[in-house]
Amino acid sequence: MEAREIYAGYALQYDELVRAEDAQRRLLPALLDLVELRGRQVVEVGAGTGRVTELLLDAGARVHATEREPAMLAVARERLKGRSGVELSLAEARLLPLADGVADLGIAAWVFGHFRSWVPDSWRQEIGMGLDELARVVKPGGKLIVIETLGTGVTEPAPPEPGLAEYYGWLENKRGFQRVAVRTDYAFASVDDAARVMGFFFGDGMAAQIRGRSSSQVPEWTGIWCCSRR
Repeated sequence: MEAREIYAGYALQYDELVRAEDAQRRLLPALLDLVELRGRQVVEVGAGTGRVTELLLDAGARVHATEREPAMLAVARERLKGRSGVELSLAEARLLPLADGVADLGIAAWVFGHFRSWVPDSWRQEIGMGLDELARVVKPGGKLIVIETLGTGVTEPAPPEPGLAEYYGWLENKRGFQRVAVRTDYAFASVDDAARVMGFFFGDGMAAQIRGRSSSQVPEWTGIWCCSRR
């Protein structure tokens, strides 16, 4: 199923997927190696169902999280109900309802990579607009972080397809980001659960691969790109 269709109409299924990722709990320590979060104001774009938002809050940050899909935002609101230090807004990443320089950190997790395939002829312009808008709401000297996949079902980190390799190279060579790779495997209660959930998002080939391995854990690599706001 196409990612945009999942985000718009299958938020609960998407949430089941992302809640199974990072079974080793390595993502937050990797972020903390790059940025200070306690007491910091963070703007998060494309927050989805709030998985990364929770990590940021757990680390002591204050978070203004935005999401463009109402269905995803509804799940995030329910999951984060009762948490302090968080504000959620329905907004597009390229047009944020925030003043200049309100944050210490801007973060976009698994957001801009989709533009590489959604708008293949203008992805640099569209992603550039998103990065510029994120930079606008971050104070000079603050940090920008982009998080994307470096491969699902593989044991070594690498861009999963040529378009993403081109995008990642552009981030590093043209936009000044530096990358670290983190192993963030999915873990499920059973092989059947792994095949069902991963197959829904990644397709029948992934489901067959999981059943063939007879493992309820699926390898995943995550890239974290960081740069300073000039």
